[in-house]
Amino acid sequence: MTSEHSAPASGETPSATEIDDLVIVIPAGGVGSRLWPLSQPHRPKFLLDLLGTGATLIQDTVARVRPLSSRVLVVTGERHVDAVAGQLDLPREDLLTEPSPRDSMAAIALAAAVVEHRWGPRVIGSFAADHLIPDAASFRATVARAVEVAREGKVVVIGIEPTEPSTAFGYIEMGEALTGAARHVVAFTEKPDAETAAGMLARGGFAWNAGMFVVRTDALLGHLDRLQPALAAGVREIAAAWDGPARAEVLARVWPTLTRIAIDHAIAEPVAAAGGVAVVPATFEWHDVGDFDSLAELSGVAGTAVSIHRTAPVGAVGAAGALVVGGTKPVVIVGVDDAVVVESDEALLVTVRSAAQRVKDASASLETA
Repeated sequence: MTSEHSAPASGETPSATEIDDLVIVIPAGGVGSRLWPLSQPHRPKFLLDLLGTGATLIQDTVARVRPLSSRVLVVTGERHVDAVAGQLDLPREDLLTEPSPRDSMAAIALAAAVVEHRWGPRVIGSFAADHLIPDAASFRATVARAVEVAREGKVVVIGIEPTEPSTAFGYIEMGEALTGAARHVVAFTEKPDAETAAGMLARGGFAWNAGMFVVRTDALLGHLDRLQPALAAGVREIAAAWDGPARAEVLARVWPTLTRIAIDHAIAEPVAAAGGVAVVPATFEWHDVGDFDSLAELSGVAGTAVSIHRTAPVGAVGAAGALVVGGTKPVVIVGVDDAVVVESDEALLVTVRSAAQRVKDASASLETA
């Protein structure tokens, strides 16, 4: 493939912030089961306009990264590719489809291998399709700093400054200063319990792990050659056939054989242990929108009820901080603080914000009832 693929049209002037050697990768997978019944296997979180802004999460993500690069690849499942194509103004060939979920390492590695096959070694920035970052300019400035470090061969992660000892995110332990604003990554910690999280924040030097990776394609695939050689060989074989007539055959044959593993376990943790990972601390506001409690916070719930995607009235009697999403009938909440009422075409959910993390089990409870 030539460098004309998805490049700016002839005579088009790149934006002032565009980074020539950067390709954006957007993994668009996962259901978002804690946002059931809004988010479901046939309608995952990234395809939803959760806040009623007029833009879905993936549309917001693409708009945020577009000024950084004219090349944007989205990796998504075959089940969702038509919906993604309908929401985004991207060439169809830049939507990389997975026949089945193989976790984040296979998705990002496939994108890296396709990038190398089309354009040669480049820096890729991998950013999830379902995060909210209100300050897009600060985000792009942070990514630009990360690209500078990644050019030197490091795997670079972007660390979010913690605002509380959250148990919902993994943590990055930051070490000595490196080039520019970057710091050495000492270790990664999986989602901790509340006591461990509070202790880390008290000691300082920790950041939330938002799953943002910036790395040269040759560095990433080189690490895979050493740590996950079968996976590396598999994505290279698929990438070599991706833009040709053999794609379907090679994908069907090779994809199911790829190791199902997260990039954190496959690359980030072992490479960090060898001193090869850097973190660029970020101060921009970042939201995972992982459950209805976080959605309520983003919606401005305080002493009064807030409704999203509905025109019917909401009333509260002795009930503060309610969130009501969807539905066409009036809703009144009596005597239940922090209530959450969510209605979709398929189901009705009633819970409280403190139980928001348990919503992921809701659909399973229906199946066994």
